[in-house]
Amino acid sequence: MHRNRHFKRFSSQRQSTLRGSMPLAPTEKRHGAKSFRRRCKLLGDEQPLCVTTNNQRQRYVTKDGKCRVNLGHIKDKSRFISDIFTTLVDLKYVWFLLVFTACYILTWMSFGGIYFLGAWLRDDIAHVHDSQWQACFENVDGFLSALLLSLESQRTIGYGTRRVTANCPEGVVLLMSQSITGSIIDAVMVGCMFVKISRPQQRAQTLIFSKHCVICERDEKLCLLFRIGDLRESHMVDAKIRAKLIKSRQTKEGEFIPLEQSEINLGYDTGGDRLLLVEPQTITHIINHSSPFWEVGAKRLKREILEIIVILEGIVEASGMTCQARTSYTQDEILWGHRFASCISLEKGAFLVDYSGFDKTFEVQMCPLSARDRTGVVYWLCYNVFRKHITSGFYLIKWFISTMVPTIMGTDTDSVSDMKY
Repeated sequence: MHRNRHFKRFSSQRQSTLRGSMPLAPTEKRHGAKSFRRRCKLLGDEQPLCVTTNNQRQRYVTKDGKCRVNLGHIKDKSRFISDIFTTLVDLKYVWFLLVFTACYILTWMSFGGIYFLGAWLRDDIAHVHDSQWQACFENVDGFLSALLLSLESQRTIGYGTRRVTANCPEGVVLLMSQSITGSIIDAVMVGCMFVKISRPQQRAQTLIFSKHCVICERDEKLCLLFRIGDLRESHMVDAKIRAKLIKSRQTKEGEFIPLEQSEINLGYDTGGDRLLLVEPQTITHIINHSSPFWEVGAKRLKREILEIIVILEGIVEASGMTCQARTSYTQDEILWGHRFASCISLEKGAFLVDYSGFDKTFEVQMCPLSARDRTGVVYWLCYNVFRKHITSGFYLIKWFISTMVPTIMGTDTDSVSDMKY
């Protein structure tokens, strides 16, 4: 069944490549583009996932940290209404300002209409110029004056020309209701505005990552390195770094797992993931048997389809809020056999960081084998050396017995050489 499925997929891809060499009508081009986007959404092809028109793989996370995942066909949208505060905060500024303005205008218009209806029912509009008339809503002669009464009451302006009198209890209840409603709207809208303005998302713009990852040897171990830095003088508190490997794979049972996440150890067990981000830090991942890059060499790295997601978290010193910065590296942005150049120097009694050399790397001579193959080569060399020494030792003992023992014991050498070992 799986073979038939792969054969159909291969035949469809083959037909698409053959079709690409023939001229297509505009309708066929649009249909082909739609079907291609549909196949990209499935993420089931073993070919490079969602290749764009620039022959680049579709990223899971962009370089500036935005996740390229669209959520669709959500049936139960009432969950967003139940968490209305977060929904309002997550809105874009244009829509948030539109909701902010609409809330106040709708309440002013609604209570203005109620004031106008009350004045019309009590006949206050017809006796607006009658000084002997005991009006409930004074100086309300139309909807516009009722709207001004609503606005002045909710915003506590109180010019004094229009007001609610004590001649009707329903007017007092209406005024109390509008005051409570206005206070609730003020609390929600001002709270949302404050949270939205003070969100530390813009703080992440001054946290930078190197453009490339490098793989090189450090302390005789194969390591994956990347660099992070903070452009501000106010530092991040309790900064932590972690990384994920995004890679699709197929299990032994034939199940296809798209965008599987694997943990990349950046020193969690030794505390190396906790940073004092005062100057640029080079983060190290040691490639050992538990690393997802254990079997990846220089040639295999060029064929792999993977993405490394780097997440930096910390507390903003100025506001005390948690900030998160993200970036990603695809297989084309991982340089094998390179090393980062130093960007720190000592000048005038202080350390100077030159951010112009933040992304600079230089090539080093390095074996293209993976960490697993390197370990196998070392074991093979150790085995051959051990075997060579054992063989040399055996011949040395044989020579000692055949030459020195007869001399010491006064025995003939030929009789000793006839001994069976």
